[in-house]
Amino acid sequence: MDTIDTVIIGAGAAGLFAGGILAKAGTRVCVIDHAKKPAEKVRISGGGRCNFTNLHTRADAFLSDNPHFAKSALARYTPLDFCELMAENGLSWHEKTLGQLFCDQRAGAVIQMLLDELQNHGGDLRLDTSVAAVSEKNGQFDIQTPGQHMSARSLIIATGGLSIPKMGATGFAYDVARQFGHEIVTPRPALVPFTVSGALKEMFSSLSGVSTQARVSTGGTGFTEALLFTHRGLSGPAVLQASSYWREGMPVTLTLLPSENLLTMLKTHKSTMPKRSLSAVLNIFLPDRLTDMLASRFALPHSERIGALSDKILQEIAARLTGWTFIPTGTEGWRTAEVTAGGVSTAALSSQTMESSLQDGLYFIGECVDVTGWLGGYNFQWAWASGHAAAEAILCKERERKHASDL
Repeated sequence: MDTIDTVIIGAGAAGLFAGGILAKAGTRVCVIDHAKKPAEKVRISGGGRCNFTNLHTRADAFLSDNPHFAKSALARYTPLDFCELMAENGLSWHEKTLGQLFCDQRAGAVIQMLLDELQNHGGDLRLDTSVAAVSEKNGQFDIQTPGQHMSARSLIIATGGLSIPKMGATGFAYDVARQFGHEIVTPRPALVPFTVSGALKEMFSSLSGVSTQARVSTGGTGFTEALLFTHRGLSGPAVLQASSYWREGMPVTLTLLPSENLLTMLKTHKSTMPKRSLSAVLNIFLPDRLTDMLASRFALPHSERIGALSDKILQEIAARLTGWTFIPTGTEGWRTAEVTAGGVSTAALSSQTMESSLQDGLYFIGECVDVTGWLGGYNFQWAWASGHAAAEAILCKERERKHASDL
Protein backbone atom coordinates (compact mmCIF):
# COMPACT_ATOMS: atom_id res chain seq x y z
CA MET A 1 0.00 0.00 0.00
CA ASP A 2 1.29 3.45 -0.94
CA THR A 3 1.11 5.91 1.95
CA ILE A 4 1.09 9.56 0.97
CA ASP A 5 -0.13 12.86 2.39
CA THR A 6 -2.93 13.74 -0.05
CA VAL A 7 -4.81 11.93 -2.79
CA ILE A 8 -6.73 14.04 -5.29
CA ILE A 9 -9.32 12.27 -7.41
CA GLY A 10 -9.84 14.22 -10.62
CA ALA A 11 -7.18 15.60 -12.95
CA GLY A 12 -9.16 18.55 -14.23
CA ALA A 13 -8.51 22.23 -13.63
CA ALA A 14 -9.25 22.20 -9.89
CA GLY A 15 -7.53 18.91 -9.11
CA LEU A 16 -4.31 19.63 -10.99
CA PHE A 17 -4.10 23.13 -9.59
CA ALA A 18 -4.56 21.99 -5.98
CA GLY A 19 -2.04 19.21 -6.58
CA GLY A 20 0.51 21.70 -7.86
CA ILE A 21 0.21 23.86 -4.75
CA LEU A 22 0.67 20.84 -2.49
CA ALA A 23 3.61 19.45 -4.46
CA LYS A 24 5.33 22.82 -4.58
CA ALA A 25 5.12 22.98 -0.79
CA GLY A 26 6.95 19.67 -0.53
CA THR A 27 4.09 17.37 0.48
CA ARG A 28 3.48 13.97 -1.04
CA VAL A 29 0.50 14.22 -3.38
CA CYS A 30 -1.02 11.92 -6.00
CA VAL A 31 -3.64 12.98 -8.56
CA ILE A 32 -5.76 10.16 -10.01
CA ASP A 33 -8.14 10.22 -12.97
CA HIS A 34 -9.93 7.55 -14.98
CA ALA A 35 -9.41 9.54 -18.20
CA LYS A 36 -6.47 8.95 -20.51
CA LYS A 37 -5.72 12.66 -20.83
CA PRO A 38 -5.81 15.37 -18.15
CA ALA A 39 -7.84 18.57 -18.12
CA GLU A 40 -9.91 18.00 -21.24
CA LYS A 41 -12.33 20.79 -20.29
CA VAL A 42 -9.39 23.17 -20.17
CA ARG A 43 -8.36 21.93 -23.61
CA ILE A 44 -11.69 22.78 -25.25
CA SER A 45 -12.28 26.03 -23.36
CA GLY A 46 -12.78 29.07 -25.54
CA GLY A 47 -12.50 27.01 -28.69
CA GLY A 48 -9.04 25.84 -27.65
CA ARG A 49 -7.84 29.31 -26.66
CA CYS A 50 -8.64 28.78 -22.96
CA ASN A 51 -10.73 31.46 -21.32
CA PHE A 52 -8.95 30.83 -18.02
CA THR A 53 -10.53 33.51 -15.82
CA ASN A 54 -12.61 36.67 -15.74
CA LEU A 55 -11.43 40.01 -14.37
CA HIS A 56 -14.94 40.81 -13.14
CA THR A 57 -15.18 37.72 -10.92
CA ARG A 58 -17.40 38.36 -7.92
CA ALA A 59 -19.61 36.19 -5.76
CA ASP A 60 -22.90 37.35 -7.28
CA ALA A 61 -21.80 35.91 -10.64
CA PHE A 62 -22.22 32.44 -9.16
CA LEU A 63 -25.35 30.37 -8.54
CA SER A 64 -25.67 28.31 -5.35
CA ASP A 65 -28.26 27.44 -2.75
CA ASN A 66 -25.96 29.50 -0.50
CA PRO A 67 -25.12 32.63 -2.52
CA HIS A 68 -22.52 33.68 0.07
CA PHE A 69 -20.52 30.45 0.05
CA ALA A 70 -18.11 31.38 -2.75
CA LYS A 71 -17.12 34.75 -1.26
CA SER A 72 -14.28 33.57 0.96
CA ALA A 73 -12.41 31.43 -1.57
CA LEU A 74 -12.84 33.95 -4.38
CA ALA A 75 -11.55 36.79 -2.21
CA ARG A 76 -8.44 34.86 -1.17
CA TYR A 77 -7.43 33.74 -4.68
CA THR A 78 -8.22 36.27 -7.39
CA PRO A 79 -7.91 36.39 -11.19
CA LEU A 80 -4.75 38.47 -10.78
CA ASP A 81 -3.24 35.73 -8.61
CA PHE A 82 -3.68 33.21 -11.41
CA CYS A 83 -2.32 35.72 -13.94
CA GLU A 84 0.79 35.99 -11.77
CA LEU A 85 1.21 32.21 -11.95
CA MET A 86 0.80 32.37 -15.72
CA ALA A 87 3.47 35.06 -15.98
CA GLU A 88 5.86 33.06 -13.80
CA ASN A 89 5.52 30.24 -16.31
CA GLY A 90 6.14 32.46 -19.33
CA LEU A 91 2.52 32.61 -20.49
CA SER A 92 0.71 35.74 -21.65
CA TRP A 93 -2.92 36.63 -22.19
CA HIS A 94 -5.34 39.14 -23.62
CA GLU A 95 -8.79 40.37 -22.71
CA LYS A 96 -11.38 39.61 -25.35
CA THR A 97 -14.56 41.17 -23.98
CA LEU A 98 -16.48 41.54 -20.71
CA GLY A 99 -13.38 40.76 -18.63
CA GLN A 100 -12.71 37.41 -20.31
CA LEU A 101 -9.00 36.55 -20.33
CA PHE A 102 -7.61 34.16 -22.96
CA CYS A 103 -4.18 32.56 -23.09
CA ASP A 104 -2.09 33.76 -26.05
CA GLN A 105 -0.37 30.37 -26.18
CA ARG A 106 -3.72 28.52 -26.22
CA ALA A 107 -5.16 25.84 -23.93
CA GLY A 108 -2.37 23.29 -24.26
CA ALA A 109 0.07 25.69 -22.66
CA VAL A 110 -2.18 26.18 -19.63
CA ILE A 111 -2.53 22.42 -19.20
CA GLN A 112 1.24 22.00 -19.45
CA MET A 113 1.70 24.69 -16.81
CA LEU A 114 -0.62 22.83 -14.44
CA LEU A 115 1.21 19.56 -15.12
CA ASP A 116 4.60 21.19 -14.60
CA GLU A 117 3.52 22.73 -11.31
CA LEU A 118 2.54 19.25 -10.12
CA GLN A 119 5.16 16.95 -11.62
CA ASN A 120 8.23 19.19 -11.54
CA HIS A 121 7.86 19.38 -7.78
CA GLY A 122 7.49 15.65 -7.19
CA GLY A 123 3.74 15.25 -7.45
CA ASP A 124 2.43 11.99 -8.92
CA LEU A 125 -0.15 11.81 -11.73
CA ARG A 126 -1.91 8.55 -12.50
CA LEU A 127 -4.19 8.65 -15.52
CA ASP A 128 -6.35 5.85 -16.94
CA THR A 129 -6.80 4.77 -13.31
CA SER A 130 -10.25 4.14 -11.93
CA VAL A 131 -11.15 4.26 -8.25
CA ALA A 132 -13.06 1.22 -7.11
CA ALA A 133 -13.71 2.26 -3.52
CA VAL A 134 -13.01 4.93 -0.94
CA SER A 135 -13.13 4.37 2.80
CA GLU A 136 -11.84 5.99 6.00
CA LYS A 137 -10.56 4.53 9.25
CA ASN A 138 -8.66 6.08 12.13
CA GLY A 139 -7.93 9.31 10.28
CA GLN A 140 -6.65 7.62 7.11
CA PHE A 141 -8.40 7.32 3.77
CA ASP A 142 -8.04 4.11 1.82
CA ILE A 143 -8.34 4.60 -1.93
CA GLN A 144 -8.64 1.37 -3.87
CA THR A 145 -7.53 1.30 -7.51
CA PRO A 146 -6.96 -1.73 -9.76
CA GLY A 147 -4.20 -3.80 -8.22
CA GLN A 148 -3.34 -1.52 -5.32
CA HIS A 149 -4.44 0.61 -2.38
CA MET A 150 -3.34 4.08 -1.40
CA SER A 151 -3.53 5.51 2.09
CA ALA A 152 -3.71 9.26 2.69
CA ARG A 153 -4.47 11.66 5.52
CA SER A 154 -6.31 14.03 3.16
CA LEU A 155 -8.61 13.31 0.23
CA ILE A 156 -9.73 15.91 -2.29
CA ILE A 157 -12.63 15.12 -4.64
CA ALA A 158 -12.32 17.13 -7.85
CA THR A 159 -14.11 14.96 -10.42
CA GLY A 160 -16.50 17.61 -11.69
CA GLY A 161 -20.16 17.21 -12.59
CA LEU A 162 -22.25 15.54 -15.28
CA SER A 163 -21.73 17.95 -18.19
CA ILE A 164 -20.27 16.64 -21.48
CA PRO A 165 -20.43 12.88 -20.74
CA LYS A 166 -18.45 12.04 -23.89
CA MET A 167 -15.44 13.45 -22.05
CA GLY A 168 -15.92 11.00 -19.21
CA ALA A 169 -18.13 12.99 -16.85
CA THR A 170 -19.63 10.86 -14.07
CA GLY A 171 -21.44 11.27 -10.77
CA PHE A 172 -18.48 9.92 -8.79
CA ALA A 173 -18.21 13.02 -6.59
CA TYR A 174 -21.86 12.77 -5.62
CA ASP A 175 -21.48 9.08 -4.73
CA VAL A 176 -18.54 9.83 -2.42
CA ALA A 177 -20.38 12.78 -0.90
CA ARG A 178 -23.44 10.66 -0.13
CA GLN A 179 -21.21 7.94 1.31
CA PHE A 180 -19.99 10.39 3.93
CA GLY A 181 -23.44 11.84 4.65
CA HIS A 182 -23.54 14.89 2.40
CA GLU A 183 -26.67 16.13 0.67
CA ILE A 184 -26.73 16.69 -3.09
CA VAL A 185 -28.47 19.65 -4.69
CA THR A 186 -30.11 18.08 -7.74
CA PRO A 187 -27.65 18.49 -10.65
CA ARG A 188 -28.95 20.06 -13.85
CA PRO A 189 -27.39 21.20 -17.13
CA ALA A 190 -26.22 24.83 -17.12
CA LEU A 191 -24.77 27.14 -19.78
CA VAL A 192 -26.72 25.12 -22.32
CA PRO A 193 -28.81 25.97 -25.45
CA PHE A 194 -32.61 26.06 -25.33
CA THR A 195 -34.74 23.77 -27.48
CA VAL A 196 -38.21 24.52 -28.87
CA SER A 197 -40.82 22.53 -30.77
CA GLY A 198 -43.58 22.86 -33.31
CA ALA A 199 -43.98 26.03 -35.34
CA LEU A 200 -41.40 27.83 -33.27
CA LYS A 201 -38.82 25.16 -34.07
CA GLU A 202 -39.56 25.49 -37.78
CA MET A 203 -39.18 29.24 -37.51
CA PHE A 204 -35.89 29.13 -35.58
CA SER A 205 -34.54 26.38 -37.81
CA SER A 206 -35.15 28.57 -40.86
CA LEU A 207 -32.91 31.16 -39.20
CA SER A 208 -30.18 28.70 -38.23
CA GLY A 209 -26.85 30.51 -38.17
CA VAL A 210 -28.35 34.00 -37.79
CA SER A 211 -26.97 35.92 -34.83
CA THR A 212 -27.94 39.23 -33.26
CA GLN A 213 -27.53 41.14 -30.03
CA ALA A 214 -30.39 40.56 -27.61
CA ARG A 215 -31.29 40.53 -23.96
CA VAL A 216 -32.46 37.11 -22.82
CA SER A 217 -34.34 37.11 -19.52
CA THR A 218 -35.77 34.38 -17.30
CA GLY A 219 -36.19 33.75 -13.60
CA GLY A 220 -35.78 37.43 -12.80
CA THR A 221 -32.32 37.63 -14.43
CA GLY A 222 -31.29 38.78 -17.90
CA PHE A 223 -28.13 38.89 -20.01
CA THR A 224 -27.32 41.13 -22.97
CA GLU A 225 -24.99 39.42 -25.42
CA ALA A 226 -25.18 37.60 -28.74
CA LEU A 227 -28.13 35.33 -29.49
CA LEU A 228 -27.82 32.55 -32.10
CA PHE A 229 -30.67 30.75 -33.84
CA THR A 230 -30.11 27.00 -34.34
CA HIS A 231 -31.89 24.04 -35.91
CA ARG A 232 -33.11 23.02 -32.46
CA GLY A 233 -33.74 26.39 -30.83
CA LEU A 234 -31.55 29.14 -29.43
CA SER A 235 -27.93 29.36 -28.41
CA GLY A 236 -25.26 32.04 -28.09
CA PRO A 237 -23.78 33.64 -24.96
CA ALA A 238 -26.96 35.43 -23.86
CA VAL A 239 -28.96 32.19 -24.05
CA LEU A 240 -26.32 30.08 -22.32
CA GLN A 241 -26.14 32.58 -19.48
CA ALA A 242 -29.91 32.69 -19.04
CA SER A 243 -30.20 28.89 -19.16
CA SER A 244 -28.51 28.58 -15.76
CA TYR A 245 -31.46 30.42 -14.20
CA TRP A 246 -34.18 28.62 -16.18
CA ARG A 247 -36.40 25.85 -14.87
CA GLU A 248 -38.80 23.68 -16.83
CA GLY A 249 -41.99 25.54 -17.71
CA MET A 250 -40.57 29.01 -17.09
CA PRO A 251 -41.04 31.69 -19.78
CA VAL A 252 -38.08 33.30 -21.55
CA THR A 253 -38.26 36.85 -22.87
CA LEU A 254 -36.20 38.13 -25.80
CA THR A 255 -35.50 41.83 -26.13
CA LEU A 256 -34.20 42.59 -29.59
CA LEU A 257 -32.11 45.73 -30.09
CA PRO A 258 -31.54 46.00 -26.31
CA SER A 259 -29.17 48.93 -26.62
CA GLU A 260 -31.76 51.01 -28.47
CA ASN A 261 -34.93 52.73 -27.36
CA LEU A 262 -36.77 51.03 -30.17
CA LEU A 263 -39.86 53.22 -30.11
CA THR A 264 -37.76 56.39 -30.19
CA MET A 265 -35.67 54.95 -33.02
CA LEU A 266 -38.77 54.09 -35.08
CA LYS A 267 -40.26 57.55 -34.55
CA THR A 268 -36.97 59.17 -35.54
CA HIS A 269 -36.82 57.23 -38.79
CA LYS A 270 -40.48 57.98 -39.41
CA SER A 271 -39.66 61.68 -39.46
CA THR A 272 -36.29 61.46 -41.24
CA MET A 273 -36.93 58.60 -43.69
CA PRO A 274 -40.72 58.49 -44.11
CA LYS A 275 -40.58 56.79 -47.53
CA ARG A 276 -38.60 53.81 -46.31
CA SER A 277 -40.49 50.62 -45.57
CA LEU A 278 -40.61 49.29 -42.00
CA SER A 279 -38.47 46.32 -43.07
CA ALA A 280 -35.84 48.59 -44.57
CA VAL A 281 -35.62 50.53 -41.32
CA LEU A 282 -35.41 47.37 -39.18
CA ASN A 283 -32.77 45.94 -41.53
CA ILE A 284 -30.48 48.79 -40.52
CA PHE A 285 -30.25 47.16 -37.10
CA LEU A 286 -31.25 43.52 -37.61
CA PRO A 287 -30.25 40.77 -40.07
CA ASP A 288 -32.52 40.63 -43.15
CA ARG A 289 -33.63 37.04 -42.53
CA LEU A 290 -34.58 37.88 -38.97
CA THR A 291 -36.58 40.92 -40.05
CA ASP A 292 -38.51 38.80 -42.57
CA MET A 293 -39.28 36.20 -39.91
CA LEU A 294 -40.40 38.83 -37.41
CA ALA A 295 -42.70 40.38 -39.99
CA SER A 296 -44.37 37.01 -40.47
CA ARG A 297 -44.39 36.06 -36.79
CA PHE A 298 -45.95 39.32 -35.58
CA ALA A 299 -47.86 40.28 -38.71
CA LEU A 300 -45.86 43.47 -39.04
CA PRO A 301 -46.72 45.93 -41.82
CA HIS A 302 -43.18 45.41 -43.10
CA SER A 303 -43.77 46.57 -46.67
CA GLU A 304 -45.54 49.77 -45.68
CA ARG A 305 -43.71 53.09 -45.57
CA ILE A 306 -42.81 53.90 -42.00
CA GLY A 307 -44.12 57.46 -42.52
CA ALA A 308 -47.60 56.04 -43.02
CA LEU A 309 -47.63 54.18 -39.71
CA SER A 310 -49.22 55.81 -36.67
CA ASP A 311 -47.31 56.24 -33.45
CA LYS A 312 -49.68 53.71 -31.85
CA ILE A 313 -48.72 51.07 -34.40
CA LEU A 314 -45.03 51.86 -33.91
CA GLN A 315 -45.54 51.48 -30.16
CA GLU A 316 -47.14 48.05 -30.71
CA ILE A 317 -44.25 46.98 -32.94
CA ALA A 318 -41.68 48.11 -30.40
CA ALA A 319 -43.50 46.24 -27.63
CA ARG A 320 -43.52 42.99 -29.63
CA LEU A 321 -39.83 43.16 -30.50
CA THR A 322 -38.73 44.05 -26.97
CA GLY A 323 -41.02 41.63 -25.15
CA TRP A 324 -41.06 38.44 -27.22
CA THR A 325 -41.92 35.75 -24.68
CA PHE A 326 -42.01 31.99 -25.20
CA ILE A 327 -41.54 28.80 -23.14
CA PRO A 328 -38.69 26.51 -24.26
CA THR A 329 -39.41 22.81 -24.59
CA GLY A 330 -36.21 22.17 -22.68
CA THR A 331 -32.46 22.38 -23.15
CA GLU A 332 -29.96 20.32 -25.13
CA GLY A 333 -29.05 18.64 -21.86
CA TRP A 334 -25.81 17.17 -20.58
CA ARG A 335 -24.47 16.55 -24.07
CA THR A 336 -23.72 20.22 -24.71
CA ALA A 337 -23.98 21.79 -21.24
CA GLU A 338 -20.74 23.57 -20.42
CA VAL A 339 -21.13 23.10 -16.68
CA THR A 340 -23.28 21.43 -14.04
CA ALA A 341 -25.49 23.47 -11.75
CA GLY A 342 -26.19 21.95 -8.34
CA GLY A 343 -23.96 19.27 -6.85
CA VAL A 344 -22.49 18.67 -3.40
CA SER A 345 -24.41 20.88 -1.00
CA THR A 346 -22.36 23.63 0.62
CA ALA A 347 -24.31 23.20 3.88
CA ALA A 348 -21.74 20.74 5.25
CA LEU A 349 -18.65 22.29 3.65
CA SER A 350 -16.41 25.02 5.02
CA SER A 351 -16.44 28.08 2.79
CA GLN A 352 -12.87 28.85 3.89
CA THR A 353 -11.32 25.42 3.38
CA MET A 354 -13.74 23.32 1.28
CA GLU A 355 -13.42 20.65 3.99
CA SER A 356 -16.34 18.46 4.97
CA SER A 357 -17.80 19.14 8.40
CA LEU A 358 -18.93 15.50 8.45
CA GLN A 359 -15.54 13.90 7.79
CA ASP A 360 -12.17 15.35 8.75
CA GLY A 361 -9.68 15.45 5.90
CA LEU A 362 -12.28 15.19 3.10
CA TYR A 363 -12.52 18.10 0.63
CA PHE A 364 -14.71 18.87 -2.39
CA ILE A 365 -13.58 21.45 -4.98
CA GLY A 366 -14.48 22.72 -8.43
CA GLU A 367 -17.56 21.89 -10.45
CA CYS A 368 -18.77 19.06 -8.21
CA VAL A 369 -19.71 21.63 -5.55
CA ASP A 370 -23.01 23.53 -5.70
CA VAL A 371 -21.31 26.67 -7.04
CA THR A 372 -21.82 27.51 -10.72
CA GLY A 373 -20.41 30.56 -12.45
CA TRP A 374 -21.45 32.62 -15.42
CA LEU A 375 -20.06 32.03 -18.88
CA GLY A 376 -16.70 33.62 -19.62
CA GLY A 377 -14.01 32.18 -17.34
CA TYR A 378 -15.89 32.36 -14.04
CA ASN A 379 -16.01 28.60 -13.54
CA PHE A 380 -12.27 28.25 -14.06
CA GLN A 381 -11.72 30.95 -11.46
CA TRP A 382 -13.87 28.92 -9.07
CA ALA A 383 -11.68 25.89 -9.84
CA TRP A 384 -8.54 27.87 -9.00
CA ALA A 385 -10.04 29.53 -5.91
CA SER A 386 -11.62 26.41 -4.40
CA GLY A 387 -8.52 24.34 -5.18
CA HIS A 388 -6.33 26.96 -3.53
CA ALA A 389 -8.57 27.04 -0.45
CA ALA A 390 -8.39 23.27 0.03
CA ALA A 391 -4.65 23.04 -0.64
CA GLU A 392 -3.82 25.84 1.78
CA ALA A 393 -6.00 24.25 4.47
CA ILE A 394 -4.18 20.93 4.04
CA LEU A 395 -0.79 22.65 4.19
CA CYS A 396 -1.84 24.40 7.39
CA LYS A 397 -2.74 21.03 8.91
CA GLU A 398 0.58 19.56 7.77
CA ARG A 399 2.49 22.42 9.40
CA GLU A 400 0.57 21.95 12.64
CA ARG A 401 1.24 18.22 12.54
CA LYS A 402 4.95 18.77 11.97
CA HIS A 403 5.11 21.34 14.74
CA ALA A 404 3.42 18.93 17.14
CA SER A 405 5.85 16.13 16.22
CA ASP A 406 8.84 18.42 16.76
CA LEU A 407 7.79 19.23 20.33
